Amino acid sequence: MSNLSQNISLKQRQELALKPKMLQSLKMLSLPILELEDYIKQELEQNPLLELREEKDDEEQDNLETASKESKESLDDSQNSDELGQTLNEARELTEILDQWNDYHLGYEGWQGGTEADQGESLIRYEENAREKFLQQLYPLSLLENEVEFASELIDSCNSYGFLPPNFDLGKVARAFGICPKRAEQVHQIILQLSPKGITARGISECLLAQLTDEQRDNRILVGLCSDQFENLIHRRYQKIASHFGVGEDYILAMKEIVAKLDPKPGLRILTPNAAYVYPDITIKRIDGKFEVIINDHVTPNIIISPRYRQMINRGYFDRDTLKFVRDRINSAKFLIKSIYMRTRTLQRVAQSIIKFQPDFFQLGNGLIHPLTYAVIARDLSVSESTISRVVKHKFAETPSGIYALKDFFSSTAGIDNNFEGISRQHVKTQISHMIDNENKKHPLSDQDIVELLRAEGLNISRRIVAKYRSELGILNSRLRRQ
Repeated sequence: MSNLSQNISLKQRQELALKPKMLQSLKMLSLPILELEDYIKQELEQNPLLELREEKDDEEQDNLETASKESKESLDDSQNSDELGQTLNEARELTEILDQWNDYHLGYEGWQGGTEADQGESLIRYEENAREKFLQQLYPLSLLENEVEFASELIDSCNSYGFLPPNFDLGKVARAFGICPKRAEQVHQIILQLSPKGITARGISECLLAQLTDEQRDNRILVGLCSDQFENLIHRRYQKIASHFGVGEDYILAMKEIVAKLDPKPGLRILTPNAAYVYPDITIKRIDGKFEVIINDHVTPNIIISPRYRQMINRGYFDRDTLKFVRDRINSAKFLIKSIYMRTRTLQRVAQSIIKFQPDFFQLGNGLIHPLTYAVIARDLSVSESTISRVVKHKFAETPSGIYALKDFFSSTAGIDNNFEGISRQHVKTQISHMIDNENKKHPLSDQDIVELLRAEGLNISRRIVAKYRSELGILNSRLRRQ
């Protein structure tokens, strides 16, 4: 009975000892590449055995070889052969792991041609994609080429909030593109109605008014709260506003809730410099007819064992407590590197599986995303769904079609086609958006019309789903879209 109790007690201690390491490994699995870099640097600060190596030159390599030789001699002469010898072996193992780690990243960077300039190009490209998607909404509107260029100039002139400068002369810019003032105002109003609404506004009032529906614009109080009474609104002078309009304060408070749902800084969604901090964790390239997954982790630091601690280990300058501390730090360092390697391997496998299950997007390049869930990838790789969730969280991939969040490749089934195959939500939304963009504005498509058009294309979607997706796209119903 005594032996049994001891065994149970020992098992419990082992489970508790593993828990922090498991949590550390899971944390690194979910970190985007730039956050991983910061995490590694924090770990280096907490582990004195590890240091950053800025450059790997011949002199340093000679020192490493000398240290390795001293280590062997020290082991042979050591009086504490058991414990110190084990520490020396662990130190050598860590050295080999670090050398492999650094050589791997050095080779990866050379093969990929990874430079800061390349990183910057990717980041810029991501910003341009967001801006380009915004401009693409103009293309179905039959604008003249100079009008599209004029629209592009207005967008480029906006600050990060989406506002034109206070002294911006719309007429002067229009003349430079050969557009009369009246038409310039018309084009400007078209831009204001693109999604997100309010971009290129000349002030907060114009921005908020652009986001009101036709029905809401008929409400003089609501319009007033977005314009001449906006200053009183933000300072909560509700009684003053109520007196001005001759209504009760409760009604003003109800209208305030509508204004509060409007976006006073729509440009942050497409023009913000913060997008520059999004760096793709992986690059997917077609090489010799096959898609290869390249892990963009060459930004991770070059790590070595501290020369000071290496010398102490080699010479055996330890008391028993210090020796234990050093061994703990060595094993912690090994676990850190191995966990990062597992993160890299898992991310690569998940990306390869995504490529396999999204053949149209990658092989055909048509942008079509098939229905795909975490469970499918988890079964394919024999891992848990939670692992897939952690891997794709806040991760981005640079593909031949641009930079995408990994979660964009996952979509639930919205319906079935004529072949009884699933249809992704994203595909249906794209089709709905395209249909509405090209509809007759005097006779806009109803949700039922869209259902019939989708069926004609072999997509069997219910009217309720169409209405839901239209709402998620920020598109008004047919009655409110009628011009």
